[in-house]
Amino acid sequence: MSSRPPHVLIIGAGTGGLCLAHGLRRAGISVAVYERYRTRGEGLLGYRVGIGPTGSRALRECLPPALFDVYLATCARSPRYFNVITQGMRRTASFTLRPDTDPVDTERSVARMTLRQVLLTGMEDVVHFDKTFTRYDQRDDGTVTAHFADGSTATGDLLVAADGTHSAVRRQYLPHAVTRDAGTINIATRIPLTPHTRELLPQRIAQGISLIFGTGGMMGVLHVMEFKWDRDGSLKPGVDPTDAELLRGWPGLRHDNTRDNINLVVWSTARRFPADVMQRRGEELILLALRLTRNWHPHLRELLARGDPGSALPIKVATSEPVPPWKSSTVTLLGDAIHTMTPGRGVGANTALRDAALLCRQLRQAATGDKTLLQAVADYEAAMVPYGFARVADSLNRSGTNGDDRMYKPVVGRLALLGARGYFGVTSRVPRLARRFVDDFYSYRGEED
Repeated sequence: MSSRPPHVLIIGAGTGGLCLAHGLRRAGISVAVYERYRTRGEGLLGYRVGIGPTGSRALRECLPPALFDVYLATCARSPRYFNVITQGMRRTASFTLRPDTDPVDTERSVARMTLRQVLLTGMEDVVHFDKTFTRYDQRDDGTVTAHFADGSTATGDLLVAADGTHSAVRRQYLPHAVTRDAGTINIATRIPLTPHTRELLPQRIAQGISLIFGTGGMMGVLHVMEFKWDRDGSLKPGVDPTDAELLRGWPGLRHDNTRDNINLVVWSTARRFPADVMQRRGEELILLALRLTRNWHPHLRELLARGDPGSALPIKVATSEPVPPWKSSTVTLLGDAIHTMTPGRGVGANTALRDAALLCRQLRQAATGDKTLLQAVADYEAAMVPYGFARVADSLNRSGTNGDDRMYKPVVGRLALLGARGYFGVTSRVPRLARRFVDDFYSYRGEED
């Protein structure tokens, strides 16, 4: 076996791709990342993603230790509770979550843009912006060449598709692998956290993640994001001295405009939305969210009305169809590029991080000559495909993300809503069931199967 370390090309500077790049670089494996956005500040609006133990474990494995500490310092205040509320803000259930004293065994509240800046730290010579991938060629000598829209090319020993749901690599490599609409649409908003908007929320809701089971098939989720820096980007008083030192020395804060905010997302079956919803933006989208939530509590509606118009975003939820195993080669895939998942509970991000750590382990063995590159890829795919599509199925069947869910039906929807509320109410009041629910809250996001 050749012990020459491979050169790896990664298409897409998302969460999974950058985590993999860090892991490979730490292992002494040559890597280059190609990102279609022009700058490190484009492409994300800072919405929340929950990173559970699986994701944090992968980040700790792949990132340099000092950068993993920065990741922990840049997380928002961890949620203390998982709440289930009605559209009238009546609390149906509330579960106390684990404290964030452990670096991995907890729920981390992460802003997507902030995590992006963490993962781009120290990678200036690895990440190439303004590179839109168009196609690849697999050559007789075993190498693979990526082509970009600007006419440039890059050649390596392995091409990794980390370019998301609409992966151009997947379209060429696995043209039979398709995504489909899950049948639901989200309207995501971000509301500045001010003394007034904070007062609109009861304390337990302000300190937790709250799932809103509304009547008529309107769902929602609300989470308050509080960081260690203020609206001017200066450190707040009382920040732990160790975290303060890390943040003062971290250059990523200069590129990140994420500030304290309230994430409020509403969603329902696509049938409830106008045909042009995906073209709407700004105030028009916020007004649509208000029309769809006419019977919600006035405080929730005021939060929607105070949403930053520039942050309002429509999301058509997609899901992957299972793909039979394929013959491994010098092209592989990770994250949403192969197993797109519905957005609930951060499953996609955590599974992409799991993919990155697994693929990195396999490529380290190829670099040391313990196995061939193709065997390393095959071993990665043999594990990733089953757990990846298991998570796809799990995510589709949770919290009304499937447009065919019974709660969206005209008649049985009321019974389904009552059943869901009843389940959470009983579970939260029975200590044994509540402990099991909290354990599942942390283990669901792609733990070892």
